[in-house]
Amino acid sequence: MSDTIRERSQIPVADTWNLADMYADDGAWEQELATLQTDKEFLSGFAGRLGDSASLLAYLTRMEQVNAKLELLANYCMRKADQDTRDNACQAMVGKFMGIMVELSAAMSFETPEIMAISEEALAQMYTAEPGLERYRRYLTDLRRMKEHILSPAEEKLLAAAGEMAAAPDTIFGMLSDADMTFPDAVDAEGKPHTLTQGTFVSCQESADRVLRRSAYENLYDTIGSFKNTAAAILNAQNKQLKFFAEARRYSSAFEAALDGTNVPTAVYLNLIEAVHKNMDKMHRYVALRKKLLGVDELHIYDVYTALVPGVEEKIPFEQAKQTVYESLAPLGEEYRAILNEGFENRWIDVYENVGKRSGAYSAGASVHPYVLLNYTGSLDSQFVLAHEMGHALHSYLSNKNQNPVDADYVIFVAEVASTCNEALLMEHLLAKTTDKKQRAYLINHFLEQFKGTLFRQTMFAEFELNIGRMVQQGQTLTAEVLCKEYRRLNELYFGDAMVVDDRIALEWARIPHFYYNYYVFQYATGYSAAIALSRKLLAEGQSAVDAYLGFLSGGCSKSPIELLKGAGVDMTGPEPVEQALELFGELLDEMEALMEE
Repeated sequence: MSDTIRERSQIPVADTWNLADMYADDGAWEQELATLQTDKEFLSGFAGRLGDSASLLAYLTRMEQVNAKLELLANYCMRKADQDTRDNACQAMVGKFMGIMVELSAAMSFETPEIMAISEEALAQMYTAEPGLERYRRYLTDLRRMKEHILSPAEEKLLAAAGEMAAAPDTIFGMLSDADMTFPDAVDAEGKPHTLTQGTFVSCQESADRVLRRSAYENLYDTIGSFKNTAAAILNAQNKQLKFFAEARRYSSAFEAALDGTNVPTAVYLNLIEAVHKNMDKMHRYVALRKKLLGVDELHIYDVYTALVPGVEEKIPFEQAKQTVYESLAPLGEEYRAILNEGFENRWIDVYENVGKRSGAYSAGASVHPYVLLNYTGSLDSQFVLAHEMGHALHSYLSNKNQNPVDADYVIFVAEVASTCNEALLMEHLLAKTTDKKQRAYLINHFLEQFKGTLFRQTMFAEFELNIGRMVQQGQTLTAEVLCKEYRRLNELYFGDAMVVDDRIALEWARIPHFYYNYYVFQYATGYSAAIALSRKLLAEGQSAVDAYLGFLSGGCSKSPIELLKGAGVDMTGPEPVEQALELFGELLDEMEALMEE
């Protein structure tokens, strides 16, 4: 693949997602957006009337329809904006949508206080009087679960109106990181320049050329360092707004508020950190093995992504990656793979990086079908990213297909399970296909890297987020110095003595978008642990496990996330899934050490 990043206009249409499946063009989107004014007037007319069963049913019916409309409107403008973050017209569309959505939210702010005011006895009578309300029982029950954190109608309206301002830190960070921040070219051992972006940084770090790895690392973080005070101010603002909303809703902390929002006990988060701390010796063993196999006097952060088994890595064309992923997911059955193939063949995926495109990868579960953003590079890792994001996509597809819109949107705690289960099945498939010891060692090392990157690294992120949230809760300001000190301490804790932790990696917090997702990252680690357990059940137990797993994927938010996972056969309320995954990490590490001795 070319090292030159193409403009959007140079990307073949077949390699881009098809936004016309949502709206034919921007004009059609604008027409649909304009209808929200009528929706706002209709819904606001129910203020003071939700204690009546017929009125409540009429309100909830229209609310469900409007939310479905909002989801599609949001997907269209946000996907367009992510294609090229420099496109001011698309950014203006997002801004216009967000402004109207905040107005609509403020107009509907009476909903929650009024529903909370209905007594249990009265609500039971309303279900009898209007059988149609059964469709919304789960929604109403989950809403009323948070009764003590709901304010008066006037206060709720004020908080809703502040929503656009609350989103500002994330928006500003995205503009700084993806649109405005540019980096000097990285230079390899032969003096050849390589375009350096947030998207190409990882591929540079994977290179066997240590000169290129170091150049990319230094150029990226030196540039980020020149913005460190601005980045700290943005992250401080993010944590301050989380603290404000948590306190306004009578939570003891933003941490408690975030987990309560998805009905996950805080103990799950804390148990994860504790379990990883107890197994830190395994991570330190792996870092020491990496130092030994690379044969370096000092192991630096820019050495942690390059392959330990040279001469095996290859460029994987996207068509080949799709076929391999398709084959690897045979344990999930033909129905699952038919949907997967539909996504591959009908432009659900935006494949390659272009100038200005949002970095990273994601899946967005639109009602017409999911949309998947990639920045595919042809590496083994990018093949795993494809499997990962299509796991998200099919989770969304099956939930949308099998649940009413009000119950289709699964919560973030279970979001990473389907994606990482796909990755685990892909790895098992690749390992089963090879008898070559060198190839096996290469794949096992990739598996170990997934553990390192997901179970250990994301837990480190989660611990950092927890700790800086506590600092803000105690009245401390998150300056660049404070953030760098804490981030450096955690790197030293997680990587151990075999790694050189320098001033540049202490700045990494300034490039992590997930710190604006409100205590999201721990779910990568818990989801990975659950996925490892589920992948083994799927391979060992066959159709019964497949049926239970597909039931989980089809569940949306029809039950609590803990109950949905229990239905698939995994209990995340205890430390066992995390400990079992870490035990597997240790077994793989043993095999890797043995293979490399041969």
